[in-house]
Amino acid sequence: MTMTEHSHPTGRGSHNHGPETGRRLVYVILFNILITAAEFIGGVLSGSLALISDAGHNLSDVLSLVLGYAGEKVSGKKPDSVFSFGMKRFEVIVALANALSLLGIAFYIAYEAAHRYSNPIPIDVRVMLPVALIGLSGNLISMLLLMKKRHATLNMKAAYLHLFYDTISSIAVIGAGIILFFTGMVLVDLVISLVIVFMIAGSSLSIIRESLRIFLQGTPSHINADEVYRELLGIAQVGSVHGLHIWSINSTEVFLSCHICVSEETGEANTDEIIRNVNAMLERKYGISHTTIQVENIRICSDSKTCCR
Repeated sequence: MTMTEHSHPTGRGSHNHGPETGRRLVYVILFNILITAAEFIGGVLSGSLALISDAGHNLSDVLSLVLGYAGEKVSGKKPDSVFSFGMKRFEVIVALANALSLLGIAFYIAYEAAHRYSNPIPIDVRVMLPVALIGLSGNLISMLLLMKKRHATLNMKAAYLHLFYDTISSIAVIGAGIILFFTGMVLVDLVISLVIVFMIAGSSLSIIRESLRIFLQGTPSHINADEVYRELLGIAQVGSVHGLHIWSINSTEVFLSCHICVSEETGEANTDEIIRNVNAMLERKYGISHTTIQVENIRICSDSKTCCR
C-alpha cells in the first residue's frame, strides 16, 4: 500500500510569506538603486576603488533583490498538471544566479585592484567619506526591513547576505577613508577592496553550495539520513526499511519516500496505523510533512528487479 501525504502545516515546512515580504523587497530595491548610483558617482569623482567596489556590490544587491522579488512571486504559483510541484524550485535558480553574479563582481574588483597597485590613482577623501556614510545608512535601513524574513527562504537568505556583507564593506570603506585622511596611504583603499572581494566570495560560495545540493537532490544539511532510518525502525510494526530518499525542492520543503516491510511477528499489519505513526514522527522530529510511504506485508522488492530503483 502506498500513501502520499501533502499537508502544509504552520511549522518548519510552511512557506506563507505573504505580500508583506514583497512590499519590503520593493522598498529595499529602491534604497539600493539610490545607494548604487551615489557610490558609483562618488567613487569615480573621488578615485576610490573601495567605493566603486562597494557600488558594484550594491549593484549585485539590486539584481539580487529584483530577481528575489520575481522569485517569490513565481515560486508561489500553484501546482498544475504540468508542474506538479508548482514553480517552487525557481527560487533556487534565482539564488544561484545571484551568487554567481557576486563571484563575477569579486573577480572584477580583484583585477582592478591588481591594476591600480601598479598604477596608483589619487583619492579625494572629501568626496569618498560622505558617500560611504550614505551607503552605510541605506544598507542598515535595508537590513532592518528584511530582518524578520531573512530565514524564510534560500532566496531571502541570499538577499539578506548581500545586504549584510555590503554593510560590512561600507564600514570598511569608511575606515579606509579615515586612514587615507590622516595618512594619505592610497594602498589602504586597495586592501579594503580585496577584503570586500573575500567577503563577497565567501557569501557566494555558501549559497552556490546549498543551491547545488537542492538541484542534485541531496539530503538537507540539517537532517541526518542514518538517524531518520533508525527512527523509522523504532516504530511499532516496522520490520525493515529500504528505498529511503530524503530531498528538498526548495529551501523550506523537505520530501521523504521509503518502503517499509512489516515485522514478521506482526503478521497482517494495520498499514494505515503504520503510515500515521511514521508521518507523525517525521513531522515532529524533522519537520517533514511531504511523504510517500509504501508498506509491504510481503517482501515485494526481494523478488523484483525494478523495485526501489
